Amino acid sequence: MKQTIGFRVNGDPVTVEVHPHWTLLRVLREELELTGVKQGCGEGECGACTVLVDGNPINSCIYPILEVEGKEVLTIEGLAAKDNTLHPIQQAFLEKAGVQCGFCTPGMILSAKALLDQNPRPTEAQIRHAIAGNMCRCTGYVQIVESVQYAAEIMAKKD
Repeated sequence: MKQTIGFRVNGDPVTVEVHPHWTLLRVLREELELTGVKQGCGEGECGACTVLVDGNPINSCIYPILEVEGKEVLTIEGLAAKDNTLHPIQQAFLEKAGVQCGFCTPGMILSAKALLDQNPRPTEAQIRHAIAGNMCRCTGYVQIVESVQYAAEIMAKKD
């Protein structure tokens, strides 16, 4: 039997009818058509499905949809400004070649955002720890780490 739940996605309130066994990933992709969040392993291991729930990175493929009631969800679609100006983290990933095939990129960027929101000047080790739950098969992580470092610099200059 379906239940109605309400939460916020990218700043907007949403109300959806869900089956209790659905995951947040399923609702985001199939009900709300937010396809920036990716289905990877389906077991919470690869990070392709990472979104922020109340500012914390979570694996939406294993996050029970009923747990999101009343919370704030941020997907990659909600990161850029309303005028489509890229967020500094997105811009840094472009400028520092942190994007290869792009499959892992939304999860990497959101994990980086969660880190930089808590720690605006992280060390390389802290960056690597923050993205440890996100697998990338293309970059070897060097460009991703450099992208997060550069984003921290850009964001520090705006403060």
